[in-house]
Amino acid sequence: MNLFERYLTLWVILCIAVGVLFGQFLPELFQAIASLEVAKVNIPVGVLVWVMIIPMLLRIDFGALHQVKAHVRGIGVTLFVNWAVKPFSMAFLGWLFIRHMFADYLPQDQLDSYVAGLILLAAAPCTAMVFVWSNLVKGDPYFTLSQVALNDTIMIFAFAPLVGLLLGIASIAVPWDTLFVSVLFYIVIPVIIAQLLRRLLLAKGEGAFRQYMEHIAPYSMGALLVTLVLLFALQGNAIVAQPLVIAMLAVPILIQVLFNAGLAYSLNRRFGVAHCVAAPSALIGASNFFELAVATAISLFGFQSGAALATVVGVLIEVPVMLLVVKVANNTRHWYEFGKQGNT
Repeated sequence: MNLFERYLTLWVILCIAVGVLFGQFLPELFQAIASLEVAKVNIPVGVLVWVMIIPMLLRIDFGALHQVKAHVRGIGVTLFVNWAVKPFSMAFLGWLFIRHMFADYLPQDQLDSYVAGLILLAAAPCTAMVFVWSNLVKGDPYFTLSQVALNDTIMIFAFAPLVGLLLGIASIAVPWDTLFVSVLFYIVIPVIIAQLLRRLLLAKGEGAFRQYMEHIAPYSMGALLVTLVLLFALQGNAIVAQPLVIAMLAVPILIQVLFNAGLAYSLNRRFGVAHCVAAPSALIGASNFFELAVATAISLFGFQSGAALATVVGVLIEVPVMLLVVKVANNTRHWYEFGKQGNT
């Protein structure tokens, strides 16, 4: 993990502090930035998201999809957790905690928006950081690559319908035109650009490609941090007034990550999948594409919405929670292999 990835939680906390301070002292500047929209897509955020996402999508080789057949059981488990369990479990947890258990302690006019943000956070599996997590658990790199390529392919077609379905179930109005524009702007176009750029770079050799990836990696995380400063500059008043909102939003996210990681890990063990596949499967099953979630929340509900804040909380706890899952997977390797052999 590079410096930004290793201390991402610390950088996010610093961005919260800087953003809140900027929002208190320069409110007119950030209101002006928030107003720079075309078709409800904020242009500054759109540029920042492309800088965030395109370097991550450059890692994906859609040619790896042919390797899916070599890991059928692990792929099947991960797809089940990513697309049939995680979004729906998060919708349930959002309903349980935000609309019931914590409802009296949260701004009443933001309850629906908080739930929507949680749904957006869980509706797309992580694309880039899972390569880091997979490496830390000595995961099969071919499984990880083929799984991420397959998830990204599914996401192009399934993200908008899935989000629309879950928002509808949660009785939240779905701005379909904005949702489809967001999918086009934040998924389809970046995927096309990244794949074209990937081909151009690989034509110069694998060494040139790796050197370019190392060069642009800091820009991706830097764009994420600048986006967070913008968000918290506009969310500053709400955070100062109710600082416990972040802690309450973190509860369903934390439960969701641990539940889905545990489910994927146990199902892989039950089906006799090797640990080098099961561990990254659990990590992919639990992690979220928070960059996409943040951008879509801003497009659908605005900078100052509860949805945007909820997705940012996902960024805040992503690294420490996923490192916890990595530690559990590594520490239970012998237990996992013993149980797997007993089932075969």
